[in-house]
Formats: sequence, structure tokens, C-alpha cells
Amino acid sequence: MGSAEVDQAALLASEFRRAVRRAKPLSLALVGCAGGNGLEHVNPGVTQRIVAIDIQPEYARAVEARYRAMLPGLEVLVADVQDETFSIAPVDLVHAALLFEYVDVERTLARLAAICNRGGVLGTVLQLPAAGRAPVTPSPYPSLQQLSPVMHLVAPWELESHALRAGFRLEESDKVASSAGKTFAVQRFRRT
Repeated sequence: MGSAEVDQAALLASEFRRAVRRAKPLSLALVGCAGGNGLEHVNPGVTQRIVAIDIQPEYARAVEARYRAMLPGLEVLVADVQDETFSIAPVDLVHAALLFEYVDVERTLARLAAICNRGGVLGTVLQLPAAGRAPVTPSPYPSLQQLSPVMHLVAPWELESHALRAGFRLEESDKVASSAGKTFAVQRFRRT
């Protein structure tokens, strides 16, 4: 994510920082936390409960190792947010960056609505298609190419439609670009 060919790490951390600063949540969930990119921007004096969730145990261990001392309210979970049994106590901010490209959108939004307080915020980042470019950027890391068969780009209007049915109202939508030339939709929804 941070390699020059991909260069998404800084953008994702920046968008998470923006979401956290704007929402000033007492509690938040970083869904698809990977290595915890952006958690360094959480102020534990404001946000007392931080739930980092990923399906990959090695990512969860990395988040635990990197951020446990810095964030006393950190909870790290290995879970599939699509699973109907997935549940945590609701939070004020749910942030999901580059998640919807790999999950059943409708099912996942239903689970995220269940963990988001009424009046809470869902922040999302979606990768947008780029003419002449593969969705998964070729890089020196061959394992990244394994993502190609499971990645499905989701249009912002499609996410908005599913989000509305799940109980989220779109408040804001923007586009940002990485220095590597990929474009992303950043959306902010409010739980109704």
C-alpha cells in the first residue's frame, strides 16, 4: 500500500484522520484495519474506545503490537464483518476504506448499520475505475496480484443506494487521487 507503485497508504491515513477529526467520536470502529494505517491520528483523550477489525489474524496482531501502548481503549478483533453473528457494541464512527471492493455490499452495510449508533457516521473510501489501468496495481509484491480475482469495484451511487436501504443517509461525497494516479470516492453517511 505504501510502495511507490501503489502509494495508497498516505491517502488512506489522511482520509481516516479527516473522518476522525470531523466526527470527534467517543468510540470508533476501523473495519478492514489491515496494519492500522491512520490509527496514529486518533486522540485517546477524545476517542475512548477504538475497535480495529480485520479478517486476517496477522493484521490484527500487527495493530495490537503497534498501537496497544498508544491507545489504551484499543480492542482488536479478528472477524468477518459479513457474518450475521458479527456484533460489537455500537460506535459513533465506523470507517471502512477499500473494504466494499471485497465483500457483499448489502450484507456488510446491514452489519455496519448494526454497529453504528443512531446519528453516528459511516466513512467510506472506494477505489474508482481508471481507464487503461488494472484495479490491482502491478507491484514488486506478487501476492498483491492474488487480489485481482476477488476485487470488484463498487460505484459510489451503488454504495449510496445500498447504504440508504441499510439506514444510512449520504451527507457528503468527494473524489481524491493518490500520487500514483488512482482516484477514490470518499463518502460520509449518517445513520438515521
